[in-house]
Amino acid sequence: MSDAASQKIVLNVEDIKKLLPHRAPFLFIERLTDIVPNESATAYKAVSYNEPHFMGHFPNYSVMPGVLIVEAMAQASGALVMHSLGWTAENRRVFFMTIDNARFRKPVTQGDMLRMPVKALRRRGPVWKFAGQAFVGDVLCAEAEFSAMISEGNQTSHGGSSDGSR
Repeated sequence: MSDAASQKIVLNVEDIKKLLPHRAPFLFIERLTDIVPNESATAYKAVSYNEPHFMGHFPNYSVMPGVLIVEAMAQASGALVMHSLGWTAENRRVFFMTIDNARFRKPVTQGDMLRMPVKALRRRGPVWKFAGQAFVGDVLCAEAEFSAMISEGNQTSHGGSSDGSR
């Protein structure tokens, strides 16, 4: 696929829901653009005043928790991989494994539009490592490196099925 063609691919929230098992209130990306399969993409999230974490973080100065910003970057990376490989949430799962070099530089608040470019750094079998950044406008708010593993949809970490049986 040419760079020009890949940059025209835009996945909306309904497309993303086919790639990831996450749903509201834990789906933190709404659009994926600038897709270069197996390499990079840019995700977007409109930060809304009615998100549940704002009730307690913090009531008088609502700030999106940094861990949720990193989760959004990881979701963008997972959607990129699933889209690139032609897989769906029905037959694969993406599991967060590590977070490294996380830095939170500016608060993200209600009404902000997060732009999150993510880039694959390497792949070893089912394990992928990524770098991501989160911007509001041109201001860098957060950045991190993280890794994830892709597994068959019915596997869990304890070797049992997804319904908890062994």
